[in-house]
Amino acid sequence: MDPHGKSISQASDRWSGLRNAALGVGAATLIVALTAPGAFTDLGAFAQQVRFQPHAPDFSRIAAAPAVVQVHLFSALTALAIGVVLMMRVKGTTLHKLLGWTWVLAMGSTAVSSLFIREINHGAFSFIHLLSGWTIIGLPGAVYAIKRGKVSAHRKAMTGMFVGGLLVAGLFTFLPGRLLWTVFLG
Repeated sequence: MDPHGKSISQASDRWSGLRNAALGVGAATLIVALTAPGAFTDLGAFAQQVRFQPHAPDFSRIAAAPAVVQVHLFSALTALAIGVVLMMRVKGTTLHKLLGWTWVLAMGSTAVSSLFIREINHGAFSFIHLLSGWTIIGLPGAVYAIKRGKVSAHRKAMTGMFVGGLLVAGLFTFLPGRLLWTVFLG
């Protein structure tokens, strides 16, 4: 046992979660570098090109967004907050199970609602919808794994959905032209 009452394997899992988060951020950075090569080489010109103008958050843009976007944002933020708590706390407790089911519902709502948000790709599905499909399939699989006692498979699936479905997809919401870009930066 470590000093915080967690088993050694649970204490090391925190580092694997942070490693996965770092890999997700690195993957998102690589995608931006490949799709917008000038973003890193000439940051000033790129900032002018995308009209980068940091300002106080304009939450009226969220209020004016369609209901499905508001549901999506609320459920994603709920899943993010609960996910951070779940990653940092002891696993297997009653609180973990209760928060875990709440997280599953929030992630499911996030993934399903995203299927109805298609404005950015002229009404068609985009690359980011692959993450939604992965989450819709992965959530029941991860629950099934823990019900069968496959802790490692459950941990990998849930951590992957947290990193890919929330952190990486969340970074994409700050691309120029997206809602959170306009709320905070555009």
